[in-house]
Amino acid sequence: MKIIHLSDLHIGKRVNEFSMIEDQRYILKQIYQIIDEEKPDAVLLAGDIYDRAVPSEEAVQLCDNMLTALSQMNTRICIISGNHDSAERLSFGSRLLKKSQINIASVFNGSIETVLIPDKDKRMDMVIYMLPFIKPSAVRKYFENKEIVTYDDAIKAVISTITLDKDKINVLMLHQFITGFKACESEELSVGTLDQVSAEHFKEFDYVALGHIHGPQNIKLPGDDGNIVPVRYCGTLLKYSFSEINHNKSVTVVEFLCDSEDDVVKDSSTFITTGENRKYNLTVRIKERKLSPLHEMREIKGSYEELVSRKFYKDTNVEDYIRVILTDEEDIPDALARLRSIYPNIMRLDYDNTRTRHKQEISEAADVEKKTPQQLFAELYRQQNNKEMSEEQNKLLNELVETIWR
Repeated sequence: MKIIHLSDLHIGKRVNEFSMIEDQRYILKQIYQIIDEEKPDAVLLAGDIYDRAVPSEEAVQLCDNMLTALSQMNTRICIISGNHDSAERLSFGSRLLKKSQINIASVFNGSIETVLIPDKDKRMDMVIYMLPFIKPSAVRKYFENKEIVTYDDAIKAVISTITLDKDKINVLMLHQFITGFKACESEELSVGTLDQVSAEHFKEFDYVALGHIHGPQNIKLPGDDGNIVPVRYCGTLLKYSFSEINHNKSVTVVEFLCDSEDDVVKDSSTFITTGENRKYNLTVRIKERKLSPLHEMREIKGSYEELVSRKFYKDTNVEDYIRVILTDEEDIPDALARLRSIYPNIMRLDYDNTRTRHKQEISEAADVEKKTPQQLFAELYRQQNNKEMSEEQNKLLNELVETIWR
């Protein structure tokens, strides 16, 4: 059996005030193509379908188009809400959508919604456990006999209610921050470790489909009976911050192979082999299908004169989403507007020079009454810029002081 694992679509997201709707529409067409080619038994969307609790009109329209397209692909769709979604809004029409094989678990009601997917070969059916993003406060009222303070307490309590059938393939979907993974600046994490959840609670599952962290990554969790459980964040479909520029965005395809003879060929993509207490041995393989964005996201660095030189940009895609880092010691007047005549999609402009590299704390000047205005200004300039004023700047300062005092 086969699933496609997606998460963190963030439909309607704006990055540095640039709308990503067209980029998302473009990448979703690639998703449809991959689904058509892979023909999975289920497509899992592990939270953050929207970027905000009250999505824009165009975001709702794009999501509607996506669900319509997915419903026509003769595969089951499993969706959970994430921390960016409004669980109640995402659940609108969910009972009607079930008739189109679209299952949405958005509001936690004390139990985990499941979807049973029969195996066409009649060996091991699959059960998808759909746990939406939850906070301790949402779980506490259903477990009054347990102390639930942290997110880890909440997840542990909910998972403890599940009794798995080991003669089925058991897949867990959830949208939380699991300890041991690397986050980036585009994710919303709590201060400290309050929102962290231990992966130890998932030992009995065969695959854990995570959402929340934007970089694709996985850990091999030692499970029961000596097996290894793959716990994976599939990552976003697009880069949503410059902290993600080195990510390789992809679609995660997971294949579950049952074989009573245990003669499945194993390679570097094989993440788990188990079967001691089951009717069949189970091998889980993970592969990534690369995605190509409408606009790549990258950084360029150099002086203003270097970056506007045709030699610098002639062999690059100037339509990319770009962060510019200028190394000029002096600020370039109207630099952003001038650079956008060459690079129209500049999202951010920063400086990397003596002033920005050495940020000094500006403290109260000693003996203020004994110093001239020129001396005080020179000290302020030195602390702000980590260098002395030039001869020309000193001359201008003296002229200004004389004019003001006169």
